[in-house]
Amino acid sequence: MTGPLLLGVRHHGPGSARAVRAALDAARPDAVLIEGPPEADALLPLAADARMRPPVALLAHAVDDPGRAAFWPFAAFSPEWVAVRWALDHGAAVHFFDLPAAHSLAMMGDPTWSDEEDDEGGDDSGEQSADVRRDGPGRDPGQQGEPGRGPRPGLRVDPLAVLAETAGYDDPERWWEDAVEHRAAGTGDPLAPFAAVAEAMTALRETYGHGGTARDPVREAHMRLRLRAARKEHGDAVAVVCGAWHVPALAAKHTVTADRALLKGLPKVRAETTWVPWTHRRLARRSGYGAGIDSPGWYGHLFAVPDRPVERWMTKAAGLLRDEDHAVSTAHVIEAVRLAGSLAAMRGRPLAGLSETTDAVRAVMCDGSDVPLALIRDRLVVGDVLGEVPEGAPAVPLQRDLDRLQRSLRLKPEAAEREVDLDLRKDTDAARSRLLHRLRLLGVEWGAPERARGTGTFRESWRLRWEPELRVRVAEAGAWGTTVLSAATAKAVSEAASATALADITALAERCLLADLPEALPLVMKALADRAAVDTDVSRLAGALPALARALRYGDVRGTDTAALAEVATGLALRVCVGLPPACAGLDADGAAEMRGHVDAVHTAIRLLPDTGGGAAGTEGGSDSADGRGTGTGPTTDPETGPTADSVTGPATGSGTGAEGVVAMWADVLERLARRDAVPGTLRGRAARLLLDDGRLAEDEAARLMGLALSPGTAPADAAAWVEGFAGAGGDGSGGLLLVHDERLLALVDAWLTAVPAEAFTDVLPLLRRTFGAYEPGVRRTLGELVRRGPAGGDDTTPAGEGAPGFGPGLDAARADAVLPVLDLLLGHRQPTEEECAGVPG
Repeated sequence: MTGPLLLGVRHHGPGSARAVRAALDAARPDAVLIEGPPEADALLPLAADARMRPPVALLAHAVDDPGRAAFWPFAAFSPEWVAVRWALDHGAAVHFFDLPAAHSLAMMGDPTWSDEEDDEGGDDSGEQSADVRRDGPGRDPGQQGEPGRGPRPGLRVDPLAVLAETAGYDDPERWWEDAVEHRAAGTGDPLAPFAAVAEAMTALRETYGHGGTARDPVREAHMRLRLRAARKEHGDAVAVVCGAWHVPALAAKHTVTADRALLKGLPKVRAETTWVPWTHRRLARRSGYGAGIDSPGWYGHLFAVPDRPVERWMTKAAGLLRDEDHAVSTAHVIEAVRLAGSLAAMRGRPLAGLSETTDAVRAVMCDGSDVPLALIRDRLVVGDVLGEVPEGAPAVPLQRDLDRLQRSLRLKPEAAEREVDLDLRKDTDAARSRLLHRLRLLGVEWGAPERARGTGTFRESWRLRWEPELRVRVAEAGAWGTTVLSAATAKAVSEAASATALADITALAERCLLADLPEALPLVMKALADRAAVDTDVSRLAGALPALARALRYGDVRGTDTAALAEVATGLALRVCVGLPPACAGLDADGAAEMRGHVDAVHTAIRLLPDTGGGAAGTEGGSDSADGRGTGTGPTTDPETGPTADSVTGPATGSGTGAEGVVAMWADVLERLARRDAVPGTLRGRAARLLLDDGRLAEDEAARLMGLALSPGTAPADAAAWVEGFAGAGGDGSGGLLLVHDERLLALVDAWLTAVPAEAFTDVLPLLRRTFGAYEPGVRRTLGELVRRGPAGGDDTTPAGEGAPGFGPGLDAARADAVLPVLDLLLGHRQPTEEECAGVPG
């Protein structure tokens, strides 16, 4: 070799990767320099480990601030990865020679160092892979300046687009495929492609300078210093693999003094590096530099299968579609290959590319539909490949503990999104649930809880997907402890000490129970009790109670001790009962709507408190009177005004008031709300509805309250609000069913609505539309039929004669009774007789 071998590549380009391997085989250098952070030199030998399976990435993060991190991803078809493996396999020295991560991490966020490209497609992970992986021939299309004028300020040059336009192509990606990816391997001089690329890049650098990126000169200065050091040790037997854009700068003559001057005074942080698994999907997400990496699965296929790539790709697509129950035969594969070749010939391409194969698959295998084609793009063109790193790779202690738990619980991280159903009665599933909840508390969002199938509290459903950025989250969480349990406990205690909102502390208590953090829970409960004792805002108290009730519910199935939590929850419920009636008086429409949500949530939460039973069972000791209004064991109730202030505030001190007393006390609060004129109509209607559903309000009394609320003396807007509160269900549609099955209430609403003056109808229409629009279509249709038929009359019997559409002429008692034996069998109340079993296949 004469002089260093400069191999300018396109990052993650399979054509470049093949060319690099051929060039290295021909030149046989003693040392290979690769674009990347020098701090990771000690990690390079791990690339030869049999357990290292790309895609992987180098992760560098600041020791004192793990969230300040950067990734350098490598795929199997990345030229840099091919160069690393070649050097290790042939005994050549291999080093990274880009700007150290200590500098690049320190300058993250500096506007003079970053540019628009850094943020493209990014997220909040602090990732800076664009800084070091987006500098090959491809850059953001459409951001170059005009030739001869230099780049416009703030815009980066896209060399690939300039070269494609020069070659007469309107699509840079198609030009790159035709010129590089479809070039036959093993033909001609292996160094010729790099000489041509270097010549083209030199012409572009002469026109555009550094291309609008102020940091490139700094990086290139450090590259030249490292290159000089390598040449001093190995002579000219040095090969450099870097983004083609940098080749002219490395070949040009620069003095050591000038290069050191560019690097003088750069800020530094202490950085650590390691290997982490990467994914094809993550490569596709950061695809702004136009290197074709928006299709990593396709490029991986081209690299791995150089022989007959189109035929093998079509076979993969057919297999995927067959696995998804699509009718695809061998004939489809043959015709798709032929069509792809014909399209390539018509478009003047040397070989069918991704666009031709996609068009052929859509036309032949997908019958012109984009729905199955989307499956191929997701599974094949992008793919869910997740790399692996050996256990010997450096990692923070928390990451090692997480790896151990993942293996012991058989909960393998996967790039593909999947659903996991957990049965908390099983030890393994319960341990998996605790791990996922602890990670969520630490900010490691590996799994997101879903609504469980079924109604039991012993089931959980999770949607899992492992993203590479979660390694950064784990590194950040390592500041809290060396194990998942200790870190989650420490963070929970810290959040409890710093939380100021009562709702935040109650949510934290719920998360501690779900995550099973016995050491943190007492401290969280103390903070909760202290905060609840001084908080007098009823809205905040009411907003905090549901989380406590859910925590009690889930705590039981997990076998955790919730006695302290139950005591706090009961005291909180008592305080809500005391403060709610005065807090509901004089609210405007928005305040009433917000308070209605709190009333619904508290009503559900109180039914979940220990020993309340829930539903009708929650009314024990409270529904003895003939008119359906319960007195129970709670405070005494005045028949006209509901509980007096003294009777309500008395039990709030906790003197002898248990969970059953809280239920009865809450019922009295609801009755008081339902009868107070100072309470907004939506709250009065909602309180009446909740009492009616719990069996604490007789139907006659409910009809009387509705009649009063809809009387002519009531303002139409207030009456409409009452109807919304009473008949507008909390999302379950039961308000419409109530009107369907109680025609007296429906007749009251109908009579009131027909009597609303024309000038007031427009004001009440939005409320009514919101109320009745929430009903199911079948319920609305039935209500319409009932209104069209008119009132049923004064008695409960249906008049004889032809009924309205959808209704019979009258009640057929015999036909109704005929279903009872079947219901007995279905409910298991009796066993079938021999006569009933006759003729039934055994």
